[in-house]
Amino acid sequence: MFKITTDLVKTLRELTGVGVIKCKKALIEANGDIKLAINNMRKLGQTSAAKKAIRLVTEGVVIGEVSMDRKLGALIELNCETDFMAKNSNFLSFGHEILKFVILNKIFKISELKKQFEEQRIEMIAKTGENINIRRIEILEGEKIGCYLHRFRIGVLVSAENADDELVKKIAMHIAASKPEYITPSDIPESVISHEHQIQLDIAMKSGKTNEIAEKIVIGRMNKFINNICLTSQQFIMDQKKTVGLLLTEQNARVINFINFELGEGIKDQR
Repeated sequence: MFKITTDLVKTLRELTGVGVIKCKKALIEANGDIKLAINNMRKLGQTSAAKKAIRLVTEGVVIGEVSMDRKLGALIELNCETDFMAKNSNFLSFGHEILKFVILNKIFKISELKKQFEEQRIEMIAKTGENINIRRIEILEGEKIGCYLHRFRIGVLVSAENADDELVKKIAMHIAASKPEYITPSDIPESVISHEHQIQLDIAMKSGKTNEIAEKIVIGRMNKFINNICLTSQQFIMDQKKTVGLLLTEQNARVINFINFELGEGIKDQR
């Protein structure tokens, strides 16, 4: 029979927040296997991690990584409860471990990742006292993948053709700052154009303008709307004298796709 030491009981207690007697009993039943003991305790609803796991998580980090050949990149949003926890080295290491697994195995289904890392997640919840959630992850593949992270709160992946590392990084930095929704005007769905056009027309007509003047006003406003949401139409943040489209043309390069994550976007406070 495996000897249950005081240190072993102490370790399990720190991981679960459960009393000494229950920890010792769980270790005896698991023959000293801490992971098995934690799983058994979870099934019995004894670990404090079970209660912590229902708490809302709105803080955390957005981190990204690119493969060695720069043909695949991944972004992950890993959430916790406090900004203090988001800066914890073990928390960040957990995120990078997930990213490495994704890049190595090309698995990015959130359900599969949660299953793969559930045991580690529960152990961290029990140890840190905070709920932790693997919220979302996406990968991008292409000829050249670039990644830019801003203070672990914004992450951008860019897929480009005929572009060097420096150009791809600059484009990613621009996307983080300017937040385009599409690459070119032709990528905007007709429904989006029609919806915005009707809004601008209604605004112009309410101002008492004639139909002819209202249409001219709308044309100007629609051009501005399109320029604001399209990457190639935006003024390049590092050189306001040119658009991103002109920059790409000068380099004979092309952006194929991009992904932009912002920490906490879409999370609703349900408390």
